[in-house]
Amino acid sequence: MNPSFQELIKHKFPDLSRGQKKVAEFLVNFMEKGSLYTAGQIGKEAGVSETTVIRLAYALGLNGFSDLQELMRNEWLSSTESKEAASKPIAEEKKPFSEWLSPVDEKELSQAVDALIKSDQVYIAGFRESHTAAYWLYYKMNQLRNHVLLSFPTGFLLETLCNLTSASAVVVFSLPRYTKEALEVAQQAKKQGAKVIAITDRRLSPVGQIADITLLAGTTEHILSLLALSQIVISSMQKRDEKTAGKRQESLEKLYAEQGIFLE
Repeated sequence: MNPSFQELIKHKFPDLSRGQKKVAEFLVNFMEKGSLYTAGQIGKEAGVSETTVIRLAYALGLNGFSDLQELMRNEWLSSTESKEAASKPIAEEKKPFSEWLSPVDEKELSQAVDALIKSDQVYIAGFRESHTAAYWLYYKMNQLRNHVLLSFPTGFLLETLCNLTSASAVVVFSLPRYTKEALEVAQQAKKQGAKVIAITDRRLSPVGQIADITLLAGTTEHILSLLALSQIVISSMQKRDEKTAGKRQESLEKLYAEQGIFLE
């Protein structure tokens, strides 16, 4: 069986020239345009010459641009038919996604962001299923500020909570089924005067009852509700404190470059 257009690109990509790679990425991302545009139009869109587009076809082992376009066109048409056939069940699957995020209370969001920026340290707690969202928030917030700590998936260290002060902020994820660990962290944080920010499904949830600030997630049946709300918090922190976030990001980028963390 002959390889598909995308399989061919994937196989040959490491050996392509820089310009040919730009064309290949454009064609993979915009297969409809690649199927209909001339070589000159594709080159203009990709930021290369028409000759580079034609040379890509030969680099892929084809007989010319017309063969490349025919390969793309067949795959694009096949993909379009498959999408139409799948559109109904996908639409049904998407229905609950509109419930990911309840309307965010702007006042409480602002208070939460202010506390997260000004605190001496931030402790993020999420247990069992909620730990995925807690870890994501921890990772992203570490890119914006220092002194960010994270709970374990199934527990926490009292030695870590011991360091909380009245200048600290604690974020607690708590959705049904509510874990006792989430409530215990919130209670201990309150004893030490830290500001407790609850990310929960209702104001009168166990953690919501004692939190200083409550941010409400949408549906409790999908982790994406927590991730969507966490993204709003991170985006708001970036906008509110661009200078500090920018300096930390600049320092991180230098470290990434020195260590060769990212390929591109």
